[in-house]
Formats: sequence, C-alpha cells, structure tokens
Amino acid sequence: MATETSKPVCRFAPSPTGYLHIGGARTALFNWLFAKHTGGSFRLRIEDTDRARSTPEATEAIIDGMKWLGLDWDGEVVHQFARMDRHAAVALDLLARGGAYYCYASPKELEEMRSAQKAAGKPIRYDGRWRDRDPKEAPADIKPVVRLKARQDGETIIRDKVQGDVVVKNEQLDDMILLRADGTPTYMLSVVVDDHDMGVTHVIRGDDHLNNAARQMQLIERLGWPVPVYAHIPLIHGPDGAKLSKRHGALAVDAYRDMGYLPEAMRNYLLRLGWGHGDDEIIPTAQAIEWFDLDGVGRSPSRFDFKKLDNLNGHYMRHTEDAPLVDAALPLIEKAAGQKVDAAAKARLVAGMGGLKARAKTLLELANAAVFYVRSRPIALDDAARKHLAGEGLANLKTARDLFAAAPVWEAAALEAVLREAAERGGIKLGSLAQPVRAALSGQGTSPPIFEVMAILGRDEALGRISDALAGGT
Repeated sequence: MATETSKPVCRFAPSPTGYLHIGGARTALFNWLFAKHTGGSFRLRIEDTDRARSTPEATEAIIDGMKWLGLDWDGEVVHQFARMDRHAAVALDLLARGGAYYCYASPKELEEMRSAQKAAGKPIRYDGRWRDRDPKEAPADIKPVVRLKARQDGETIIRDKVQGDVVVKNEQLDDMILLRADGTPTYMLSVVVDDHDMGVTHVIRGDDHLNNAARQMQLIERLGWPVPVYAHIPLIHGPDGAKLSKRHGALAVDAYRDMGYLPEAMRNYLLRLGWGHGDDEIIPTAQAIEWFDLDGVGRSPSRFDFKKLDNLNGHYMRHTEDAPLVDAALPLIEKAAGQKVDAAAKARLVAGMGGLKARAKTLLELANAAVFYVRSRPIALDDAARKHLAGEGLANLKTARDLFAAAPVWEAAALEAVLREAAERGGIKLGSLAQPVRAALSGQGTSPPIFEVMAILGRDEALGRISDALAGGT
C-alpha cells in the first residue's frame, strides 16, 4: 500500500459523458484541498474511453468548470483514450505471466450461465469456466476476451480513510474482463494503469466506487504495484434525504455560475457538504487548505440546501471589495440592461455597490438590483414604480424636483435634510415625497437608500431622470 509519508499525488478523473456536476465538483475540491494541505500534487484525468458518449463539449465544460472554481491542476490533462495501447500492453504482459487468461465463452453461453445462476438464487457472476482450460479447446469462431485470474480464497481488505476497513471475501469477486474481444481495454484496467503511471498515491472519490476498489486492488496486487490509499466519500442527497436530483441542485457547475454564485462561496459550501471542522461554517479557501484532512470527512450522506448556499454566498458578496464584485457581476448587469456598461456607469456601480450588496444573496439578484444605475434615459418604470407616481405621487415628485434643483450641496445628507424639512413643513410623511423620487430614479419600487442613489447618480443625471418621469406622467 502507498505510504502516507510519501508526497501525496491525488487525481480527479471525470468522464466527459456529461458536464461537471456538483458531486464531481466536490470530489475535485476534496482532492485539491488534500494535495494543497499536504504539499502534494493534484492531477486531472479525462476518462474518455466511452467513445459513444464522450463529447469534446463535455470535456471543455469540465475544464471550464474546474477553472471557474479555481481548482488548478498540476501538469498536463491526461486523456485516457490516448493511452489505450499502454493499457492493453499491461494486460497482455499479465497474460504472458499467468496472471490473466483468454476466455472463449460465447455471449450465448454467458447468458445461459446467468439465467441458471438467477434461477438457482445464486449471485450472478462469471464462473471461471475458461480459467484453467486448455486454449487448444477454443472454438475457432469465438474471439476471446482477456480475464484477470483473481484470487478465489481469503479476503480483500480496503483500508479506507473514510469508511474504515471494508472486507470483501474473494469468492464474491469473479474474474473480471481486462480486454474485450476486440482488444480494447475495460474501464477497470484503464483506471488501474493510469493511476499507477501517474503516480497516484491517494484515491479520493465517491462511495459509489467502493465496490470497484476490491476488484481494482486484486488487479493491482497481481501486477505487483503499490495499492493507493483509498477514501470513499458519501454521496450528496437532497434536503429531503432522497437521492440528489435536478430539483435539489444536481446541476452542472456552470449553472451555479449563471445563477450568480461566487466561486469562493461554492468552494466553502462544497467543503461543508461532508467535511467539518468543529462548528465553523465560514471557511475561506486559505483556511480550508490549512485545516483539511481526511479525518474530517463524515460517513453519512450530506444534504444539499439552496437556502444555506444563498446565505453563504451573500456573506461572501458582502465581504468582497466593491470593484471586483462589479467585475464579477458585470456580464449579468449588461445582460439585464440589454446594453454595454460605459466607464461612467461602471463608476456609479462601484460607488453604489455598498448599498446594493447588503441586500443581495447572488450576483443575479445584485445585477437585477443594480441595473438602474446603468440604464440610459429615459429609464423604463415597473408596475411598482408607476403606482408611486400615480395620483398625488406626481405632484409630490414635482415638489421634490424643485427642492433638489435649488439644493446648494449635492450630497446624501444634505439632500435628505432638504426633503425632510419640506415634509415636516407640509405636514406629510417623508415617504410620500421620497417614494416617487425612488420610482423616478430607479424605475423600481425598491432601491438602496434613495439619497445615496441621488449622490451617486449626480445632479444632472438625477434631475434628468426626475424630469423624464414628470414628462411621462403629464
């Protein structure tokens, strides 16, 4: 077995038959953190041997998702399909050394074998009929597969860092296929060879692969190679405890990016899905690297919860500097506005970010709230804004416009004092004057503090928007 005193080499090995989903992203994160924590290396391997289902688009999406999450890898990306000759050579060498054998059982024979086992209530597995049979008896019309000559007695013990010792009786394991009849290697062979050739010391993956570990260990031992340290992580469930589905959050990583989550918040959230450090919830990446170990991984499935993710993302947004946050939200803001953001509008966004980010939990919410800062005049009014400008609202807006036009100082506190004094003098509520102003400036029924908005927009833009609203209401 690989020693834990050696410099760890971890890997993430997705299949490009679909995009990078949330469970795969967590597996990648755990491998990445363990490598960073231990001073080891983290490799990326694309397991693209399923040529019928693997697509270049899915490979690109996996790599893009990794980059967005900030999970950088060491060395070049390894493509499993390109190494098929190496995989086959290992199997043929094992065959020559007596650790594997040709099996000439026909598909019909194997189907009859399985049917008989099922009828007898026995486990369905290959019965070893060609294990010790003379190849001279081989039928001429059957192309053979190459099977591993697995150990049939004793036990295989997986010393798992998460699950503990998992004992599998070898009699339960059949002689798995290494090379198909057309000479192509199977997944199980390819994984073992690639892990060995890449120097992988720690295999950290979902516990849906636990059944594969015992089979892979048998092959590894036959080859005389070191067995890696295994850590099989429980899967992610939905908040109701059921298998994770799209309605729970089983989405591609790019969907979370498009919904406006920050990569640093996603890293923190995925870390807490199955790993813990006391009661700590907010764990920045640098702290996660310092703390992460396999002992902190729980054995029970974790539960995905969008509400917790939203709250965590909101925390990271509030603690992000204003200018970088604008840069992160800008594509969404431009999409919401239907226009490019010029330098002046971007400066408004940066100035207004403090009031905006306190109310938003995602970049998408932030973009929808911020879009009024960048829209060209005259800005559109939503239904809530129109209600504020109905009836007395329009008259109150004209009063406010005249007061602001005469204001000697264009600062939030001074503008508030002007309007508050007018409200007190007229015996009306401040909101009766302020809400129509909010509607005219933002086109919405809600916004950050309105006097802050006026200061950020500046005298000319603010008065121009108010005039537009008055002209549209007459």
